[in-house]
Amino acid sequence: MPGLCTILLDNESIRRAVTRISHQLLEKNKGCENMVLIGIRTGGDHLARMIQHRIVEIEGIEVPLGIVDVTMYRDDVGSSRELRPVGKTEIPFKLGKRNVILVDEVLQTGRTIRAAMDAIMDIGRPASIQLAVLIDRGHRELPIRADYVGRNVPTASEEQIEVEFDSSGQAHEVRLLKP
Repeated sequence: MPGLCTILLDNESIRRAVTRISHQLLEKNKGCENMVLIGIRTGGDHLARMIQHRIVEIEGIEVPLGIVDVTMYRDDVGSSRELRPVGKTEIPFKLGKRNVILVDEVLQTGRTIRAAMDAIMDIGRPASIQLAVLIDRGHRELPIRADYVGRNVPTASEEQIEVEFDSSGQAHEVRLLKP
């Protein structure tokens, strides 16, 4: 049970981070013509939807949105005592020649991102895969880095980052939990 809780981002800070990420990815991709958003279930899908809404506000264009479930692509399947339920991957568009923006709420070891990239490559061959995360906390085990980061938060390995979403899927608080 965590002992100390520190609020890293409140609702307004999250909104600003999503706005900054949205502007950066529009700039790097020269608009949103060949762009698709794919959120990693659960958490990244909510953040991807927030980015999608922000791009609509900025550009007036709704970027296609998909959701990828990485449960069966994880490298720890079968090694955990806790069985994870398999969710549904929903990518209702072709990936060929598209710039995929893969979205997750927290980047740590890179293993979830690797699993998501494997799942995406099994579906199609995009022009590129870029990574957007709300929080990068370090502790990488694979050579993966985010292209767009809301906030870098160096953490100790025993600490946890928790992103809380409301009932409509809007992130409203990011907390650092210390033992």
